[in-house]
Amino acid sequence: MEEKVTIGISNRHIHLTKEVYDMLFDEPLELDRPLNQPGEFASKQKLTICNGEKEISGVRVLGPFRNYNQVEISRKDALSLKINPPVRASGDLQGALPIVLKTDKAAVLVNACILAQRHVHMSPLKAQALGVVDKQRVQIKIIGDRSGIIDAYVKISDNGYYEAHVDTDDACAFLLDSEAEGTLII
Repeated sequence: MEEKVTIGISNRHIHLTKEVYDMLFDEPLELDRPLNQPGEFASKQKLTICNGEKEISGVRVLGPFRNYNQVEISRKDALSLKINPPVRASGDLQGALPIVLKTDKAAVLVNACILAQRHVHMSPLKAQALGVVDKQRVQIKIIGDRSGIIDAYVKISDNGYYEAHVDTDDACAFLLDSEAEGTLII
């Protein structure tokens, strides 16, 4: 079975617990813009991620707060930071690398750095219509100047907006832009 799916490009970002956020910031988490996943948003708060003297500034915090800390970067970012984080599904922090989160207020070390696995968000209703289950492996066919097929997994949530997420490395490799579409292969 095949069905069209929009492809969202996920830049480096951070999910934080309220506790760690409060260590790093004095102001409340403030909405910059909503994300396609209902209830989720890009905040105005940004920080710096560090590995020794290597750092990347301007990394956006996403909301709302989570019950875990997670730093999602691309492979290119990892090379810049001279680290080798594992590829993991969101929320799976097994083997996640330690990384320092730094603001003007504080620096906090968290074991939270991963390369996010490609995934396709959807609601339970959409999953039922497609005949898929949570964490099922699927493929996404990309047609264009650099066509290809990539593996992904299904991520079902009550607020799941039907959309595939790839990182900036994948977007560059396949020449994707913010209007990209692919075909979900089940």
